[in-house]
Amino acid sequence: MEEWIGERWHRFINGAADRSCAAAAVELPAMQQAVGLLYRAAGGGHGVRIVPAADMRIGGPRSWLQRLAGSGTRAALPRLDAETLALPPRIALFAQVELNRDLYLWLAALAACFEPSEAPAAWASDNLAACRLALQRCPGLRPRWLRLRDAHLAQRRVEARALRSPEAQAAEVRLQALLMAEPEQAFALDYFDNFDADAALLSPVWLWLQALPAGSALAAGQAREAKAGSGANAANSIQPEQQEQEKKRRRTRAAKPASQRAPLLLASKAESLRSWSEHVPLDRASEDETDPDEARAAADDMEELTLARQGSASAARIKFDLDLPSASADDLPLGAGESLPEWDWKRQCLLPDHCRVQTLVARPGGAPFLPPAALRQTARRLRRRLETLRAAPQWQRGCSEGESLDLDAWVRHLAGLRAGSSPDPQVWARHQRGERSLATLLLADLSLSTDAYANNEQRVIDVIRDALYVFGEALQGCGDPFAMLGFSSVRRSQVRIHQIKGFDEAWGRAVQSRVGAIKPGYYTRMGAAIRLATRRLQQRPERQRLLLLLTDGKPNDLDVYEGRWGIEDTREAVREARRAGLQPFCLSIDEQAQDYLPHLFGHQGWARVARPTELPLRLAGIYSRLTRCL
Repeated sequence: MEEWIGERWHRFINGAADRSCAAAAVELPAMQQAVGLLYRAAGGGHGVRIVPAADMRIGGPRSWLQRLAGSGTRAALPRLDAETLALPPRIALFAQVELNRDLYLWLAALAACFEPSEAPAAWASDNLAACRLALQRCPGLRPRWLRLRDAHLAQRRVEARALRSPEAQAAEVRLQALLMAEPEQAFALDYFDNFDADAALLSPVWLWLQALPAGSALAAGQAREAKAGSGANAANSIQPEQQEQEKKRRRTRAAKPASQRAPLLLASKAESLRSWSEHVPLDRASEDETDPDEARAAADDMEELTLARQGSASAARIKFDLDLPSASADDLPLGAGESLPEWDWKRQCLLPDHCRVQTLVARPGGAPFLPPAALRQTARRLRRRLETLRAAPQWQRGCSEGESLDLDAWVRHLAGLRAGSSPDPQVWARHQRGERSLATLLLADLSLSTDAYANNEQRVIDVIRDALYVFGEALQGCGDPFAMLGFSSVRRSQVRIHQIKGFDEAWGRAVQSRVGAIKPGYYTRMGAAIRLATRRLQQRPERQRLLLLLTDGKPNDLDVYEGRWGIEDTREAVREARRAGLQPFCLSIDEQAQDYLPHLFGHQGWARVARPTELPLRLAGIYSRLTRCL
């Protein structure tokens, strides 16, 4: 009974103390695409992800209802670091929906122009400089910015009446003067001295950003090193509301390694004692079954998360299980391996011979792959469909005579006439039967994340195996040369390429047994795999070369490849493939594919399969569509 009364009292008092405009609230997912487009159009980094921000401690006056409810002390403020733009997951600041929507757009433009200075207390000056630059790059945002500024100032004037401290009142006066002045004129005001120290007493400035130090993104990337695969296991074991909570961007910092010497229990000076929120490197026992809700609540209560490396990390047990197998149990190596470069996004250069790639092949004598009857029927149907592509007539353009007018050739002909030349009017197109010149390489992700279940019956690796079989059966009837490779990795020194089928091999029982022998393991160094596939395709004599990639998540590995390093290296590898004359295309089953694949492959270079069991059909359909355009 007490819990029932307490729950309802908590709900009632928090609802009464809530000063947000819930009826006009705007959610971040509804604005994600518009915010991303504006951020990158205004000059923001292509590798920066837009994520929901976590709550942090704020200042400012509170009403007696908020003090009674214990609310009004934390809010999700917009923040920017080297990897992410963290925006409030929900904005209900103004009573008009249009203003809340405009605030998302303004923060995106401001973040694209934000350049944090090295000075520790330059929050106001950095935001004013970014505001001035944003209005110069996006002059159409000035009316919206003026409406947002006036509405925000009106709210601040009401809140300023509750300020009791003279220091807070003086700081609020200076802040309102900076907001009312034009960004070009604000620097002439003598209001920046010690302003950032007093700004902690004030309520948040929702039109400005909080810039995080550069080390925060690095610390967050180091914390994700222990994750195996590309995240599909976590996606299947965590509820959707918990996934949204895990996406939130929290403030982090990397702690320096503590000395191995045993510290004293108490310091000699009382003033040197640390508060409860500071990082103290103590050895604490780790539980295998820690309550995730308690850990998440503790993380939300902390103003800043401190991430430190320890030799006794819980992930050491996982890394031990992911060691490479012995030579007698592993696949057979083909050759001595190859060295490949890797892109360093911080220095914007290629690191030569940075990765070591070893090609492997499954041991012969394995059990033959016996697909079910339904899968064989699907393969036969797709094979007949692709057989028509080879026999179908194709358009030959730029002819001196033909069946229809080629508009592109006609435009080029007119341009040549106006330039003073008189080329032959080869402006016709005609149908003719001809041999296609097309080679395809299918690259499959075999990382540990593919061991997760796609449904109640099949794992992701089983779906990929079915897709490889259907693809091989269909292309065997089409007659186009093709190859199949799988890839996984354990750091940059062990990039494993599994040769399933080479260009010079026939589709038969030996290849099908390799398809049945694929198994999940290790991590996803996608850039090295794409570079090796590019080398293989460059050796083909065909005019058109297609590189297809099957994956279930973003690139990652145990070392620095986790995070933006892997994203930028994969993007550079895709660029290299396009410069080599290849056409790369990615097919993913990841639910978050739209967050990073457009950055890697372009808006027309990827597709997502909503139902993983439909991957074989979608793969054949994508191949048919791409080859029809070649």
